[in-house]
Amino acid sequence: MKPVWIIDDDRSIRWVFEKALGREGIAFHAYSSAAEALDALRRETPAVVVSDIRMPGESGLDLLAQLKERLPRLPVIIMTAHSDLESAVAAFQGGAFEYLPKPFDVDHAVELIRRAMDESLKQEVVEAPLEETPEILGQAPAMQEVFRAIGRLSQSSATVLITGESGAGKELVARALHRHSPRASKTFVAINTAAIPKDLLESELFGHERGSFTGAQAQRTGRFEQAEGGTLFLDEIGDMPAELQTRLLRVLSDGYFYRVGGHAPIKANVRVIAATHQALEERVKLGLFREDLFHRLNVIRLRLPALRERREDIPLLARHFLAKSARDLGVEPKRLSEEAMRVLAGFEFPGNVRQLENLCHWICVMAPGQAVGPADLPPEVKSEAAGAQAGHGGDWAAQLAAEADRRLRAGERGFIEALTQQFERTLILRALAATGGKRIEAAERLGLGRNTLTRKIQELDLERELGGE
Repeated sequence: MKPVWIIDDDRSIRWVFEKALGREGIAFHAYSSAAEALDALRRETPAVVVSDIRMPGESGLDLLAQLKERLPRLPVIIMTAHSDLESAVAAFQGGAFEYLPKPFDVDHAVELIRRAMDESLKQEVVEAPLEETPEILGQAPAMQEVFRAIGRLSQSSATVLITGESGAGKELVARALHRHSPRASKTFVAINTAAIPKDLLESELFGHERGSFTGAQAQRTGRFEQAEGGTLFLDEIGDMPAELQTRLLRVLSDGYFYRVGGHAPIKANVRVIAATHQALEERVKLGLFREDLFHRLNVIRLRLPALRERREDIPLLARHFLAKSARDLGVEPKRLSEEAMRVLAGFEFPGNVRQLENLCHWICVMAPGQAVGPADLPPEVKSEAAGAQAGHGGDWAAQLAAEADRRLRAGERGFIEALTQQFERTLILRALAATGGKRIEAAERLGLGRNTLTRKIQELDLERELGGE
């Protein structure tokens, strides 16, 4: 095992580390200056370096820069008795593993060194180069159904309605539908109908003629014309104003539209893909969405599952987003420990894939070292995990009791059958996911006969979700 290097001009600090590391059985060498350490670097390579920031001659930051130039993956812990923002920022910008202010707790310092040693060992493992990542990631059965649907639609220009919670990746699916369609060589245009003020949305979609309203000093091409021959993605279609719903229906029905203030019809050779996180059927019942437009959009419906419905994809997505963030930031990618990955897999992710991506970016910036443990995760993830360990979030029986209480308070009746079906549905889907869709093995692991499993799949209408296997 390579030794830990302690570099400090203060003899008492070196003595403290010598006693603590000797007691822990950790090999070490101590040096009083950066020059001594750099001279020793010609003879051996340390596992971890712990260096003071202010020393006679070259500073700890100077040493850090030289070490990182020669051994870019070497974990370096910078310590100082002059704790200030500038020192901390300079240390981390220089690539320090961690920043240790003096006076420090000896046990905490040893624990930090052990973490750095673990990191050093992992750095010695040669990792396989990252393969090119597919446009959409997912191994869960529900995502495989989405992939199959994209494949079936690859020779079609049919209108598609994508439903799913915010952050689930609806625009990614829309782009994939376009990329794998006969219109792939043409333009893909995306517009969030909820993000544009009502007064501007009509012009944004259909364009306008010069002088058609105050401020219209030139003719403007709308999104329909921009997407000519290609695909127009209308996100959050459920929030479209009623009068624009009428205009959109006319385009979908007749294939023509007019610019604002225009009199000449313009043919629309555009494939429309719409998306919403809302239940459009409910909005139709409430009179907030035109029923005829709903049926025009609902030619092919694709439901994108929430991340909590495909938890087996969380490790795959997390590794992808950590690598992506590292590339964006120009740093080495962080690696989640098995325990940290289990904590992530148990998190609810109300913001879905978008929230996981943001969380991985946070880890890339804020987590110390390359190896990320549960303690390095964001506060909201750690607090939920702590609740689960306390028997609140992780106890499914307690969750079931809470759900039963909620329904009883609401005055519901006869809900045991619905909950039982949901229970059986979850167990069957998880077993099939764990066995790669092998039904005989899934039945054995659940303690069911093959015929019983087949019957329950039919009763619970799971065939379509399982891809009709």
